[in-house]
Amino acid sequence: MEETNKVVVFQVGNEEYAIPIRFVISIEKVEGITPIPNLPDYVNGIFKVRGELSPVIDFERVLYNRPTIMNESAKIIVLHTNELSIGVIVKDAKEIIDIPSEKIKQLGLIAYKKTTYFTGVANLDSRIITLIDPSEMVQCLEGIKQIQEFMMSQMENA
Repeated sequence: MEETNKVVVFQVGNEEYAIPIRFVISIEKVEGITPIPNLPDYVNGIFKVRGELSPVIDFERVLYNRPTIMNESAKIIVLHTNELSIGVIVKDAKEIIDIPSEKIKQLGLIAYKKTTYFTGVANLDSRIITLIDPSEMVQCLEGIKQIQEFMMSQMENA
């Protein structure tokens, strides 16, 4: 039996990306985000999902340095990483698919410090999907440690 990788495919800009399903808690509508002043520009604020506060990151701002256009197809993918739970705003959360391991190519870009969270590229028939490790992504984001500390202090005070 060939090994497959179950992933959630989503769109940022005009490109498709995927995150392993094991990191995904839920996919939500973009609503109920509370802005917090003085956070990095890629953080839209915090929101409550299933009783827990999570920072919300605009993934288009992280990848392309421009905000996601908010419309009815925009979604928040709630992810659990070793560090913290985060919401990631994407242009559209498309589908859950199985990608056979032999279709995944490792990237030479992993050596580039700012994109160590790109773990490979799935070369499917008519599409190319970049795979992302959210735990690695959280480590790369500037200012995330302060956000993590803020979220911990909020939970302790709750």
